[in-house]
Amino acid sequence: MPEIELSAGTIDYEDTGGDKPVLVFLHGLTMTGTVWRKVVPGLRGEYRCVLPTLPLGAHRRPMRPDADLSLRGMALLVGEFLEKLDIEDVTLVLNDWGGAQFLISEGRAERLARLVLVACEAFDNYPPGLPGKLIEFALRTPGALAATMKLLRFQAFRRAPGAWGWMSKQPVPRAVMDEWFRPAATSPEIRRDVRKYGFSVPPKEILLEWSDRLKAFDRPVLVIWAKEDKLMPREHGPRLAALFPDARLVEVDDSYTLVPEDQPELLVKQLREFVPAARTRG
Repeated sequence: MPEIELSAGTIDYEDTGGDKPVLVFLHGLTMTGTVWRKVVPGLRGEYRCVLPTLPLGAHRRPMRPDADLSLRGMALLVGEFLEKLDIEDVTLVLNDWGGAQFLISEGRAERLARLVLVACEAFDNYPPGLPGKLIEFALRTPGALAATMKLLRFQAFRRAPGAWGWMSKQPVPRAVMDEWFRPAATSPEIRRDVRKYGFSVPPKEILLEWSDRLKAFDRPVLVIWAKEDKLMPREHGPRLAALFPDARLVEVDDSYTLVPEDQPELLVKQLREFVPAARTRG
């Protein structure tokens, strides 16, 4: 896996390469780009797919002790990643974690041609739902985060309501989840990085102020929302679509938050319709 040196530390990423329209896929807390493993094969050949592993708990190497891993800092890190790779006209695709939206609020969206928001945090829903509150409790209670990550070794805990059972209808394969949870379960430095992010979420009034600035983004936006989502309120999909000047909403049946897990074929179809492919570009 290639890696790139950023101000916060070394970031791993995947890149299908080629001179094609660029899609950059982001992931949620304690996940990696493998959350898109069912989606990327349907796009390979016509698109360049780039998948960074952000320092959100499943990263293999801890970031520098002085790294800014706040919600705002993480959004700016995404912008730095795009700059370091020197990629432009990017379609930025978010799922679960919504923080990269704030590249727009920070006036750093010059490399973005399109934005795709797939059942992700929005407005003041940071961290999202009951699982978010449980993680917040674990972050603030000494020893609780390490204990939680160790409990996630067990399938029953992974699929429990209020835990990962509310993330996807289809169980994520054990090997994939093992990869996601191992770093934070075994490394105090990785848990330190997660805490830095978790403690950084600003008050709701600040989140809403940042969200209001999103309406300045006048390029195409695709909002894909799961009707049965238990973490991201259903009304946030239409509300996001109404916020942007050029946005379209697609509501998805039979899926929770991880639409790439539950409805990958639909997601591939929507992305192919939304982003002009290499063969039609120009």
